[in-house]
Amino acid sequence: MKDRQTSPRALRAAFAALAFALFASTAAAQLRAPAPGGSGLRLPGAGSEAPAGDAARPAPASGGAAQGGAIREIDRVVAVVNNDVITLRELERRAELVSVQLRRQGTELPPRDVMLRQLLEQMIVERAQLQRAREYGIRIDDQQLDRAIAGIAQENRLSVAQLRERVERDGRSFASFREDIRSEILRTRVREREVDAKVQVSEADIDAFLASQGGQGGQAGGSAEYRVAQILLRVPEGASPEQIERQRLRGEEIRRQLEGGASFARLAAAFSDAPDALNGGLLEWRSADRLPELFANAVSSLDRGQLSPLLRSPAGFHLLQLVDKREGSGPSLQSQPVTQTRARHILIRPNEVVSEEEAFRRLREIRERVQGGTADFGEMARQYSADGSAGRGGDLGWVYPGDTVPEFERAMNALSPGQVGEPVRTPFGVHLIQVLERRTDEASPERLRQRVREILRARRIEERFQDWLRQLRDSTYVEYKLDGN
Repeated sequence: MKDRQTSPRALRAAFAALAFALFASTAAAQLRAPAPGGSGLRLPGAGSEAPAGDAARPAPASGGAAQGGAIREIDRVVAVVNNDVITLRELERRAELVSVQLRRQGTELPPRDVMLRQLLEQMIVERAQLQRAREYGIRIDDQQLDRAIAGIAQENRLSVAQLRERVERDGRSFASFREDIRSEILRTRVREREVDAKVQVSEADIDAFLASQGGQGGQAGGSAEYRVAQILLRVPEGASPEQIERQRLRGEEIRRQLEGGASFARLAAAFSDAPDALNGGLLEWRSADRLPELFANAVSSLDRGQLSPLLRSPAGFHLLQLVDKREGSGPSLQSQPVTQTRARHILIRPNEVVSEEEAFRRLREIRERVQGGTADFGEMARQYSADGSAGRGGDLGWVYPGDTVPEFERAMNALSPGQVGEPVRTPFGVHLIQVLERRTDEASPERLRQRVREILRARRIEERFQDWLRQLRDSTYVEYKLDGN
């Protein structure tokens, strides 16, 4: 449980976003630790367009010409993206999926022409990323894809068979769903190559950060977590002063509408250039250190429901709304002593054979036996735990705040030494946790510096990813044909 890198963070965020889009009516939107720099929830059906050869080929008409001899339009190109195309059928398919999602969320749909143009622009950026993946020779084979789909099913507490049934019940083919996932992974791989791998944090950067926080980290990365929504008005690279001023005025006008009571989600869906626009601009829960510094500084002084001023970044202009705020369980960089917990656990992973209900039942039975004195927790862990700690009787050693995923940490923190809690669900499976002891200790200088390195790296990835997307879009040849021109 201490290893939070069982799967790449970026892929976890991508999978969860796709899962949310499919199951917005039933699934919670949080996704496990989002990718550093990840942009939160993506559009439903992201990356699901057919390959260029198929996309450009009209489907055969059933019955020839329309009644009366009129020619019925079957499909046409709405945008040329470098040497690829996006068709009207693809665009309308995306619009249908997004409309379903917005209705489930209770969000008012923007005018259809506005939504189509928003979606088309997002599809252009996605297509450009997939083209870049092809240029690099990045491939996702079926085995990798199968593992990804199994992960999505597990995150949504479903078997793969149940996932397939849910997808098909929503009117989608499972084959197209698989291609959605493949495309999402491809875009993630491109981002890792173009952005993540190039972000470096030097010792001098860490020294400067610590100095700015009073030498020991101050309040950075404190315990607060934020749910933020954003509207982004992108400014092209090399934009003229007139273009910049035009976007600034648009931002001020949108802010006036919001202050007048307009729906943030509706305006985000209508005007935002961010990938999360059609999810109302809503980002997942993040601690301050996992927000871009510009965002963190802006929301720290806001109350729930309040708007930020219009913010300027290299990507463009941002409007933020603080949707909610809560106390987090992650680590702080304050110089005060930290509480460490020594705990052990038993992990059962639901699968095709063992359902989640069965996992909970088995762990409750083990808990009763341990509490009744007829079984030893360590021995039960050796026999039944699917975690790497099973050979040590489930012992995780001394755990710092933030070493485990939030669900595990909250359950562990609620227990007293010697207490065995009720089973708890995390992205890894179902756990039975026992706290052995606690102690207070100073965080070592090495650990503090590593934490600062993580904070700076996450922030830089977030900022540079948005900048890279802008550069990619500006360098992509696009010919619009949405109006049939």
